[in-house]
Amino acid sequence: MLRDAWTYQPHGSSRKVPVKPSWSPEPTSNPPYLQRPQNKPPGHSEESPVPVRNLCLQADKTVLIVYAHQSPKSFNCAAKDAAVQVFTDLGCKVIVSDLYAMKFQAVGTADDIKGKLKNPEHFLYNEETMVAWKEGRLSDDIKEEHHKLEQADLVIFQFPLYWFSVPAIMKGWIDRVLTQGFAFSLQNLYDNGMFKNKKAMLSFTTGGMESMYLPDGINGDINVLLWPLQNGVLRFCGFQVLAPQIFWSIAHTSPDARAALLEAWKTRLQGLLNEKPLSFAHTELFDLNFQGGFRLRADVKEECASKPYGLTTAHHLGKPLPPNNQTKPE
Repeated sequence: MLRDAWTYQPHGSSRKVPVKPSWSPEPTSNPPYLQRPQNKPPGHSEESPVPVRNLCLQADKTVLIVYAHQSPKSFNCAAKDAAVQVFTDLGCKVIVSDLYAMKFQAVGTADDIKGKLKNPEHFLYNEETMVAWKEGRLSDDIKEEHHKLEQADLVIFQFPLYWFSVPAIMKGWIDRVLTQGFAFSLQNLYDNGMFKNKKAMLSFTTGGMESMYLPDGINGDINVLLWPLQNGVLRFCGFQVLAPQIFWSIAHTSPDARAALLEAWKTRLQGLLNEKPLSFAHTELFDLNFQGGFRLRADVKEECASKPYGLTTAHHLGKPLPPNNQTKPE
């Protein structure tokens, strides 16, 4: 149910489920999750193409696509190829880390470190790799991914949703490449993160239809599902996180509908680097010390007491979650 497969059909069924991009056009009388797919990015229509000025702002940028799918015939591959095409046409440098083709090692081990370990009797991966990074002793494959990240202005993670998360090989990329010291430190987190001048986003396919990921859907609110990846990984390292691109229930979608989704994705990509990031709770709202427990300041909680919603999906303060906090910018 959760995995993307280009040719999969549910047993005994030929039913096609309509899907739409994760973002929606300007609001209508219906809430976003009841709108029919229109295949247009926010703020654009056939009468309002992407401004030339916005296209120029994206030229000379570097885009890294971290891609995880085994099949070149998959929709994920088509989405990746569409991004490569659009950004190349815009004059961007495009780098692709095709994790399966690279046979990327998903498990962090002592082999990731050249030379002697700091404490071979009690191996602590995070500490050992931080020291190895400082001393230039990380394995060549990690160094190569670090070099790609250093160049990137935008990172797109393209993948099928596996068990409400990324495939194991992509989780391995996160574990091994986002090395302490290089990607984060105790002093450089969230708003002050190492990658605060870079943007990142998730682009993925689901097995289930969109309604299954609504607050009353069987899989639960998609905003809750996205929090660990978008806040706990991307924003933790400082990235400005763009709204995710979600291709719902792609295995149950007709070829014509898939083609329309890819065209809509291409249109969004043309202005992607100029999009407003998602909103998160700023670190200045917290007592950033051990005495304060790194919790929201008392005056902030007092101010939030009269608000109808919590601050974010996870900083809800016992209130209803702010709608679409992890899927649409404010």
